[in-house]
Formats: sequence, structure tokens, C-alpha cells
Amino acid sequence: MKATNFASMTDKELANKLVDLKAELFNLRFSHATGNLANPLALKTCKKDIAKVKTIIRERELGLSKVSPAPTENKKVAKKARG
Repeated sequence: MKATNFASMTDKELANKLVDLKAELFNLRFSHATGNLANPLALKTCKKDIAKVKTIIRERELGLSKVSPAPTENKKVAKKARG
């Protein structure tokens, strides 16, 4: 997943995504240890996604990036501005 997709999520969604990714990483590591992992690249991808989510969370804590509104909210604001 791209960082821009994560950046458009709310803080609560990011926290939930982080929990999901950590659970996925655990399952991937378990599969790898037992020799049942079909795609070893999935471990690397999952770790990078966790790093992206953590980076965005930390940027928001430091105030380096602003929370962007959800895409549906942008449409509502644009409609109100037009008329």
C-alpha cells in the first residue's frame, strides 16, 4: 500500500491498521518458521507497511503533517463552496 493511502486515514484507522499489520506479520513469521510461507517477499512488504504507518503516526504527533479529511468530506466541502 502506498504512503498516500495511509496518509488519508484518520488516527483511529491508522491505529487499527497497525494492529492488523502486526498480526499479519506474526502470522507470516509463524508460516515462515514452519516452512509453509509461499511468498517470502510478503514479510518484507508487511514490515515496510508497518514502518509507513508508524511514520505517519509520528509525523502527526510532531505536527509535521496535518490530518487530511476523508475523500468524501472533500466532495461535500467543494459542493458547499460552489453553491
